[in-house]
Amino acid sequence: PRIPPNPNSQPMAATAMEHDGGAEVVVTPGELLGPSSSLEAGRGAYADGRSVRASVTGRRRFVAPAPGSSDQRSTVEVVGHKAHGAVPQPGSIVIARVTKVMARMASADIMCVDSKAVKEKFTGMIRQQDVRATEIDKVDMYQSYRPGDIVRALVLSLGDARAYYLSTAKNELGVVSAQSIAGGTLVPTSWTEMQCELTGQIEQRKVAKVE
Repeated sequence: PRIPPNPNSQPMAATAMEHDGGAEVVVTPGELLGPSSSLEAGRGAYADGRSVRASVTGRRRFVAPAPGSSDQRSTVEVVGHKAHGAVPQPGSIVIARVTKVMARMASADIMCVDSKAVKEKFTGMIRQQDVRATEIDKVDMYQSYRPGDIVRALVLSLGDARAYYLSTAKNELGVVSAQSIAGGTLVPTSWTEMQCELTGQIEQRKVAKVE
């Protein structure tokens, strides 16, 4: 009879599969982990009304309550997979690239958090009311940002749909780098205007104060 090449390979593979396919589920920021009635938020998680959600990307893990504990809820935590880069937190200053501009908000990919590069994808949303501090009702999103703009923004909170709410409503926040329609570099000329180096054309933006 033929001897299989490695009799130990199958049980090991099965164990690895069980490990990945069992309770070890990878979750991302904002993802629902379960109801707060039966779960307590541990590290990497937060309570959001009646729900517990992930605040970081990682593997979901449940920890049973201590014997004799008055709170019989299990604790759910999210354990980082691999080394984490920077993770946005409320109050962080981020650098983000605008990806899409709509009538009431703009979306952006966060690239740096407090000057540290991120290692995973975080999405930010800048809502119309968070673009600037004055004349909020007159904000025109299309005259504030364009796709491809690099903005400096403040993280307000972890919003819905796994996106962070960002604000540029301070003088030092807003567009820090941008390209014109013609493909030239835009240079700030005022709080609301930038000029193309190639054509001299003026474009509207919510400009960050130049330090």
